[in-house]
Amino acid sequence: MNTMASDALDLDLGLGWRNSFAALGEDFYTRLSPQSLPSPYWVGRSNSLADTLDLDAAWLDSPALLEALSGNLKLAGSAPLASVYSGHQFGSWAGQLGDGRAILLGETRKGLELQLKGAGLTPYSRMGDGRAVLRSSIREFLCSEAMHALGIPTTRALCVTGSDAPIRREQMETAAVVTRVAPSFIRFGHFEHFSYNGQHAQLRQLADYVIDSFYPECRDTDRFAGNPYAALLEAVSERTAEMVAQWQAVGFCHGVMNTDNMSILGLTIDYGPFQFLDAFDPGHICNHSDTQGRYAYNRQPNIAYWNLFCLGQALLPLIEDQELALAALASYKTVFPTALQTRMSAKLGLVGTREADKVLIENLLKLLAADRVDYSIFWRRLSHMAQGAHADTVRDLFLDRPAFDAWMLQYSERTHHDVKGPESDLMLKVNPKFVLRNHLGEQAIRQAKLKDFSGVHHLLALLETPYDEHPGFEAYADFPPDWASSIEISCSS
Repeated sequence: MNTMASDALDLDLGLGWRNSFAALGEDFYTRLSPQSLPSPYWVGRSNSLADTLDLDAAWLDSPALLEALSGNLKLAGSAPLASVYSGHQFGSWAGQLGDGRAILLGETRKGLELQLKGAGLTPYSRMGDGRAVLRSSIREFLCSEAMHALGIPTTRALCVTGSDAPIRREQMETAAVVTRVAPSFIRFGHFEHFSYNGQHAQLRQLADYVIDSFYPECRDTDRFAGNPYAALLEAVSERTAEMVAQWQAVGFCHGVMNTDNMSILGLTIDYGPFQFLDAFDPGHICNHSDTQGRYAYNRQPNIAYWNLFCLGQALLPLIEDQELALAALASYKTVFPTALQTRMSAKLGLVGTREADKVLIENLLKLLAADRVDYSIFWRRLSHMAQGAHADTVRDLFLDRPAFDAWMLQYSERTHHDVKGPESDLMLKVNPKFVLRNHLGEQAIRQAKLKDFSGVHHLLALLETPYDEHPGFEAYADFPPDWASSIEISCSS
């Protein structure tokens, strides 16, 4: 059997491919086709993303599209390729990496790139097999769409297709492919690759492409003596700061913030060993492979800055002034704390900004950590309390009731100054009822392994509207079962 996607049968979806990244030239990638996946089947599909792509919903039931998004049929107008990049992994220089199991199909007229993750070997697969397994593919699909619904910048996922083809990880598993969508999949590591290899012409070409395509305002700035590359570094720093502030506010742990997993557009990218916090533990490590705790929840803000510093070093041949680069990075240290406090204040329903608000928030987080209070449930119950629910529904979450009562007094005094008290309607719009907890994903995966995809479909429906109440689905917003703490998520997928 031919293991490559057939070029003889092209499927035309009317997406109007533009393929601007491919126009950069072959210093940036290797052209190749996906490898076919035997007897694929649908696992999950996002109708909302299909709408965004102007893809007729009927296509999502099409056997032809199933074949195409499993790597078995070429999409007319696409220009499949795997890009090369390098990066720092767990704080150490890893050298050349690249798309080891992801193949970029191209860019549509909507300015969105489609990428197949798990589509087979590429020149950058190193010791890997170029495949993704069902469990990790379901997690990435669900979390991509969940983060989008939470308003957090992210790559998205159109669908997951599965196959009974065996894949060996710690044990034998089955294969799957995620169709990922983003304006661009360019990472900090793309810049590091050309900079570390002394390919400064390609570095400039890449930076110019990113500026012209996504940051045109950097061309017309008076900042940094009109240096567009310093302006780019500042803009990326600010987007990254805003994104990480949103992570921290919602209790999201990425798990593997290597520089090659950082988007140049400030998008959450590469959902591997992620987790939404259950019990609030600032030092929580969600990645079983992270033995040193480098990517613990409370370290994410500083790691993001460390990664940006690496990006700044990579851009130095273009910025040509170390002080200018440091000045561009400085915006992170002002944008992040401001963005985080703004989001935490919104979670508390605070009107305006007061000097004591920072202390109020810090004291609350200390209480949550001391009693390991369930993070999502606390915020949702507090939101309902602001609408008139009994305070005991929140108080009962704490072991140290007197300490919580003292904090509640501070909170009541703060909100007493506001005309209507805390903005409870706002609180319900920023404190989700449903997040993709590990045990929920695990339950859907266990069903999917038995070819029952109803768990994936139900979860997707809840996660697409996470602030709604969804009567009858309360169990999905309840405390995690005891066995949830034994789930181990690692870089293996």
